[in-house]
Amino acid sequence: MDYGIWNVIELLGALGFFIYGMKIMSEGIQKAAGNNLRNILGTMTSNRYTGVLTGFLITAIVQSSSATTVMTVSFVNAGLISLVESAGVMMGANIGTTITGWLVSLIGVKVKLAAYALPIIAVAMPMMFSKKQNLKNWAEFLIGFALLFMGLAALKEAVPDIKSNPDILAFLTEYSNPGIWSRLMFVAAGTLLTIIVQSSSAAMSLTIVLCAQGLPIEIGAAMVLGENIGTTITAELAALIGNVHAKRSAKIHSMFNIIGVTWMVILLPYFIDLIHYIWPAPTGDDADKFTLATFHTLFNSMNVLIMIWFVPQLVRLATRLVVSKGDEDEEFHLTYLGSQGAPLAAELSIVEAQKETIKFGKITMKMMELLKKQLLEESESKRVKYRDKILEYESMTDEIEENIASFLVKISEQRLSEDSSITLRSLLSISTDLERVADIILRMSQDIHRGNKQNLKFTVKQHENVAKILHLIDQAFSVMKSNLEGPFGKVNIEQAIEIEKEINSLKSKLRKKHLKSTEQKEYDVKSGIIYKDLFFSAEKIGDHLINISEAVRGDFGKDDEDLE
Repeated sequence: MDYGIWNVIELLGALGFFIYGMKIMSEGIQKAAGNNLRNILGTMTSNRYTGVLTGFLITAIVQSSSATTVMTVSFVNAGLISLVESAGVMMGANIGTTITGWLVSLIGVKVKLAAYALPIIAVAMPMMFSKKQNLKNWAEFLIGFALLFMGLAALKEAVPDIKSNPDILAFLTEYSNPGIWSRLMFVAAGTLLTIIVQSSSAAMSLTIVLCAQGLPIEIGAAMVLGENIGTTITAELAALIGNVHAKRSAKIHSMFNIIGVTWMVILLPYFIDLIHYIWPAPTGDDADKFTLATFHTLFNSMNVLIMIWFVPQLVRLATRLVVSKGDEDEEFHLTYLGSQGAPLAAELSIVEAQKETIKFGKITMKMMELLKKQLLEESESKRVKYRDKILEYESMTDEIEENIASFLVKISEQRLSEDSSITLRSLLSISTDLERVADIILRMSQDIHRGNKQNLKFTVKQHENVAKILHLIDQAFSVMKSNLEGPFGKVNIEQAIEIEKEINSLKSKLRKKHLKSTEQKEYDVKSGIIYKDLFFSAEKIGDHLINISEAVRGDFGKDDEDLE
């Protein structure tokens, strides 16, 4: 049998068919899982052990370890999770990616599922026209499932039939018991294959089909090891534009996989013999596909069980290998989203945007802390330091809002579930309100600075009143942060509403008292203007903070105009 250029093109087309089916199936299950998936991600990394479980679950659902690792690198870049926590997620992703191998081994090769693909699509099509969004999502999943296995059937037809091709078989007999250098050669082949198709799951599926067609299991196992290395490339590329922490996170992932592959390349023949001894492979022509799936799962699981105890050492090594270039490189940035567009599927991208918004909220809270210090500080040099820091943060918030908005617009170009669309609009509204909060804090800082330059002083009562309203603002910030971290669409904002009422009530009382005190000339007119501006601005911050809580609930606050 001649295997020419046309056959290679057919093989590439079949592989593309398979990957497209996987993409459609993944998007469908993500939309159907929706909030549950986001909740898993929201509590993903309390420690490295729960991180392993999270990485496994997310990768098993979305069928892409690359998506999970890129997401993790971006979280580290934004300062949302630590290097130790990110290591657990990436380790779990390696186990999660083995699910595809079992799907292909147990169903795709053994059962002629392609014969049932059209009936599955026939069942799914009426669901596509349902008014219920969840039924549409499940229909998309079923159609993707059918397409995936139609692609797998095409893949089986397109790969060379090694058993019926004596020439190829004769070439491969040299590697039926490959030595260390031969194993490394096929590890390199697996790495290259994964880099080309940009999917370790697709590369693994192709390797299983090849083994079912007669590729020696030793060669298939070596290629699977290479595929584990190839999948690290995506995270490394994503980290290129990140800060030093993102680069270190990607380096930990690469070191984990390379160290695991190194010890397994040495022990490969004995490990395969051990698998055959503990769990004899089923008899038949395509028995090796089960051995390969078992090898993939056991190797990744054992590597995690061994390496999870050495995470602190991996972190220290990554810190030494990736040296910081200074404070700018060390600082956590929120520019990753805007730089990368929306590389992940919609649900994962929305989770990233939520995490970035939480970080945005924390920055505005830091600005408020600095403002209070500036207000109370006696030393002029320290007051200038606080004012400059507020100015720096405000400049940063302008960029953050722009990046988040740009990222969300790109997400909106994907197919979104109804819940995701609402969440996306909420995030746009929230980022706008947070940027306006930052603007108001900067204006308040400038008011305080103007008063200090004119050597104006507040009375004890004025200080007490400003402290009262700022204390309520602190409470509003705390509730806002809690709501941002809660499940979108389900938070209870009664506490936020009560605090907002207290802020409005206190502002009204202060305004009346201020007018009366001005008439009675109880304090200097110039200091009175700055005093009034401060509590008016504080009340305006309260308006934006309640808007944020309402947006988390799914409402949208009124677009208040800021004080000029």
